Amino acid sequence: MFRQLSRQKQALTPQECQQLLMHEKRGVLCVNGDDGYPYGMPMNHLYCPEEGCLYFHCGKKGHRLDALHRSAKASFCVCEQGTATPGDWALQVRSVVAFGRVEVIAQENTVVEVTARLSRKFTSDEEYIRREILQSGKDTLLLKFTVEHLCGKRVREA
Repeated sequence: MFRQLSRQKQALTPQECQQLLMHEKRGVLCVNGDDGYPYGMPMNHLYCPEEGCLYFHCGKKGHRLDALHRSAKASFCVCEQGTATPGDWALQVRSVVAFGRVEVIAQENTVVEVTARLSRKFTSDEEYIRREILQSGKDTLLLKFTVEHLCGKRVREA
């Protein structure tokens, strides 16, 4: 059902794909938007390899949720900053694309637990995390993206 990479020599291993998803903090979530137009938005994410899913937090209304109510199918792309070999301008860049389906999770205890885990990717300030969840938790939903297909590649930008 899903296409294979055309340049298999550049393919990342499944473990490399998972490491990139765990390490990187942001990516672009793409859904089937209005009138057949794709709708992509940058999102912070939490990857849980043991569950085979990604989590995102979001508000309780908007274009993204409207699109997901029409179709749960989505893709998520993460791209690292890249590294250069000394003396060479060209970057080596790795990217990962996940395809899957998204479900909306509204259970307060799950929202609080997963949002706290996601926040720890950015800060270890537990008091800040507690305050933010207390202040915004009631207005927050989780999106659980169950990965159906994962692929990644390494590219030299020359």
